[in-house]
Amino acid sequence: MEEVAVVENKKVILKNYVDGIPKETDMEVKLGETIELRAPKGSSCFLVKNLYLSCDPYMRGRMRDFHGSYLPPFVPGQRIEGFGLARVIDSDDDNYKPGDIIGGIIGWEEYSLLRSSDNLQLRKIQLDDDIPLSYHLGLLGMAGFTAYAGFYEICCPKKGDSVFVSAASGAVGQLVGQLAKLHGCYVVGSAGSKQKVDLLKNELGFDEAFNYKEEADLDAALKRYFPEGIDIYFDNVGGSMLDAALLNMKVHGRIALCGMVSLQSLSTSSQGINNLYNAIPKRVRLEGFLQSDYLNIFPQFLENIMRYYKEGKIVYIEDMSEGLELAPAALVGLFSGKNIGKQVVRVAKE
Repeated sequence: MEEVAVVENKKVILKNYVDGIPKETDMEVKLGETIELRAPKGSSCFLVKNLYLSCDPYMRGRMRDFHGSYLPPFVPGQRIEGFGLARVIDSDDDNYKPGDIIGGIIGWEEYSLLRSSDNLQLRKIQLDDDIPLSYHLGLLGMAGFTAYAGFYEICCPKKGDSVFVSAASGAVGQLVGQLAKLHGCYVVGSAGSKQKVDLLKNELGFDEAFNYKEEADLDAALKRYFPEGIDIYFDNVGGSMLDAALLNMKVHGRIALCGMVSLQSLSTSSQGINNLYNAIPKRVRLEGFLQSDYLNIFPQFLENIMRYYKEGKIVYIEDMSEGLELAPAALVGLFSGKNIGKQVVRVAKE
């Protein structure tokens, strides 16, 4: 029998369930576990070496003891998982061969044994010299697709629309704003630092941007940038920003509810929405959505966004952390706005 290499498989585990905003200490980098570098015969599994991990706000929802969501919670004491990119090392699945690069839901660990029947949103990545591999997590991955599906399918944009994007320099917001500009819209973004505001105006092409932390009155801020009102609000934060937007929507305005990253707790939010009444006389449509509902348009998204990127019509900002050890800090940083752009963790060099 041939000898199979056995290696240590460092992993990030969830120590216990979290209700509020996660802290680094809620996770732990665990050493000492080993893995055989092969896919067991007859298992229909394939073994991958993980290259990049995506840090995404939705992962916080999987850290709480709640089983009524669209994804099950993580299990305390076991590794967490999320979108990532990996290289196939060994395979007992005819669809995946050693050397293939795949994207999908992988473990926060150095090596993962995957089964394609486990609904991991797996896809093979075609390498392209003009596009960094890690962009398949942001621009060409779940975040970019969330922006694309949300903007075109939920917001139904028209040329000349006035568009407001919150968390506008983040993984999703930065692309929404650029797609809106390409569509002929007037676009304003909000972010949490002067550096991010400068980025929105000077690199991402937003018409205007403001630092919400410097605004004592968000309603007044929106009236300053949208004296005629807002046609489209792409909401990544919820809370007081959503409340202020409701006061400023035009008749038949559209609000895409993408994220609520401002909420301190996902289960017991003390902060209600006070201005919802405005949706009635203004006939405003508010719709929540998940990118996974629109996977039928994913090929169209890839084709269009790759073309825009190669033509220089869009840019993408990425925030890279080096090493699995930094993954907990990178994930936690999302909730205080530490990241500038799409937060990615490099686990191993390609």
